[in-house]
Amino acid sequence: MLWTRLTGADLPPQVDVSWELADDEAFSRIVARGSETATADWAHSVHAEPGGLAPDRWYHYRFTALGQRSTTGRTRTAPAPDAPGRLRFAIASCQRFDHGHYAAWAHAAREALDLIVFLGDYIYEYPSGAGMLPRRHAGGPLRSLAQYRERYAQYKRDPALQAAHAASPWLLIWDDHEVTNDCHAQGGAGLEGEAFLELRAAAYQAYWEHQPLPMTARPRGPSMRLHDHWDWGRLARLITVDGRQFRDQQACGSAWRPKALGSPFGAQCAQLDDPARSLLGRPQEQWLAGSWDRHRRWNLLAQPTLMGRASSRRIDEAGDGRYWADGWDGYAPARRRLLEGAVQAGAENLVVLGGDVHAHCVGRLHTDFDAADAPVVGSEFVTTSIASRGAPQWRTDRLLRFNPNLMHARSDQRGYVAFALDERRLEARLMAVEHPLDPSSPMLVQRRFVVETGHPGPQAA
Repeated sequence: MLWTRLTGADLPPQVDVSWELADDEAFSRIVARGSETATADWAHSVHAEPGGLAPDRWYHYRFTALGQRSTTGRTRTAPAPDAPGRLRFAIASCQRFDHGHYAAWAHAAREALDLIVFLGDYIYEYPSGAGMLPRRHAGGPLRSLAQYRERYAQYKRDPALQAAHAASPWLLIWDDHEVTNDCHAQGGAGLEGEAFLELRAAAYQAYWEHQPLPMTARPRGPSMRLHDHWDWGRLARLITVDGRQFRDQQACGSAWRPKALGSPFGAQCAQLDDPARSLLGRPQEQWLAGSWDRHRRWNLLAQPTLMGRASSRRIDEAGDGRYWADGWDGYAPARRRLLEGAVQAGAENLVVLGGDVHAHCVGRLHTDFDAADAPVVGSEFVTTSIASRGAPQWRTDRLLRFNPNLMHARSDQRGYVAFALDERRLEARLMAVEHPLDPSSPMLVQRRFVVETGHPGPQAA
């Protein structure tokens, strides 16, 4: 998937854009070329999809339009379906522009990864507040297509983010801030019905215009398909799901809620245990249940947030704690259906990837988090934010204390998670920026973990 967008004043309504794909950076061995028409209706974006390429190979690409040539980008193809392969990839999320600089992206670009998987909150819809900020959002809250386009353009001008896009192919899903905070299928930002769908249509169009997404994903009004799966040789199946478009409204609002009658933690919320509610929506749940691959060594699920249990209070014998209703704890029966479905499908070596919580988190996954003897059925790695501020570490430490499924949680550093995957093991490096307000900050490895084939659950390395 090759993407670019034309910018500048007084562009014609339609512009022919040519592209070239080559084996080498000097473009002495061009293997494919073509032309696309960029139109003002779609923000002069270009989404080119070359075919007939060799498997497991790096390529260089560039665009030409109106007498100007773009910088060069790199992309690659997956190994052949029967090839063993190796995969070096990273997960990232939550890059609020006015909270910090993108030193993490500059470092990721230098890693020359096979793939970058972005797990949501590519932009934030908020205006910048009155306080001291390292950078500022242009304009106010996002309410129109023009405003969403302007916000994407501001983020896309960052040189470190540009470098990361040029260095590796990307797979992307959204979370809430690409539309509005804590949105769900029925509404968000105080809007519902037609008013919300109009806002979502504008947000989805701007998202597609500004991301390397195929023509088949182009939105139809307020509807757009993101869920899909990709195979990396016989090594891994990577599944992406949409955690916002189809979800039921959060139980009792999106705050932290207890679920038990007479709970000492506040007003009860019995909806937390309602099996009819879904984070993915029932049709997407059914699609996912049929998408696990028992024939590949690894099954990787890319979804927006923390999946494991994360009560902010001690959990009593009845399983009552205080749960974040916007995350998977707010949809616990649906979480159990998902994990049981993976087990029943024989999905080997399940690894769930997430973001959203602005913290590096590592944990074990169980179909039943209340049972002390519940087997581990998968591993979870959640990336901290690229730039968005995290919760105080003392608050995150409580999650570790009250939730034995969590092995690691740090909300005081920004960064991403880098993985190396082969037939035997997955190795994870939790990367952290030393100085988030410095665009050229060095990075450090916060922790290392491994998952061995046939042994679900991470181990400290």
